[in-house]
Amino acid sequence: MPCPAHTTKLSKRDYKTHLKHLKLKGLQPKTIEEYSRAIRRIGAYFDHQIDGLSEAQLVEYFTDLLSTHSWSAVKLDLYGLKFYYTHVLRKPRAAVDLIKPPKARRLPDIVTVEEAQQLFRATHTLSYRVFHFTLYSLGLRLEVGDIDAERRRVYIRDAKGNKDRLVPLPEATLVLLRRFWQIHRNPVLLFPNRHGGLKAACLAATPLDRGGVRATLRKVVVQCGLKKRSHRTACATMPPI
Repeated sequence: MPCPAHTTKLSKRDYKTHLKHLKLKGLQPKTIEEYSRAIRRIGAYFDHQIDGLSEAQLVEYFTDLLSTHSWSAVKLDLYGLKFYYTHVLRKPRAAVDLIKPPKARRLPDIVTVEEAQQLFRATHTLSYRVFHFTLYSLGLRLEVGDIDAERRRVYIRDAKGNKDRLVPLPEATLVLLRRFWQIHRNPVLLFPNRHGGLKAACLAATPLDRGGVRATLRKVVVQCGLKKRSHRTACATMPPI
């Protein structure tokens, strides 16, 4: 891909500066990762010379990106580039108004009680089965200190909008979490990673791998023959596990 004229190549120092700005703006870790990846991808496309991109170059880049990625990836690269121009280069933002991703509002799939029970029964690994049940009932990633068993509520840290929230804790979920914790006894994590097996779970410093949880859920959904988008589901009511 031809490089923009009169530009300077991005260096490792530039990428580090970008990362510092992302952190200083208080963005969530996932957003920081996505915006960083966007600049790396755009940089690689333009031979790491992106401080003077023209409208034609942006049209070509995002057209190529859309041919291999989803609109979600296009939006992330768009917002990542906008952040880079605004906060790192201190320049007028790149000509991003020419890109307008389609707006889509989809209702979540509803998982019935019977379907949820199928999923739980088909998940043979205990840590994943308990995680799926907790995710179904609360939709969260938790630590031991987030559970207020006496008041039957859960403390949600850094929820949407960087706000902390309290949500009700179903009795069935509390009972299951207690039983599960008695097995691994990690003092901090409710769902410690499985790298060292059950014996090492009490010493684990990181939670269950996100990719492993997703892969297991997708596999179980296929096994059960459910026609659901497993990454976006809602429940009708709480089933027993």
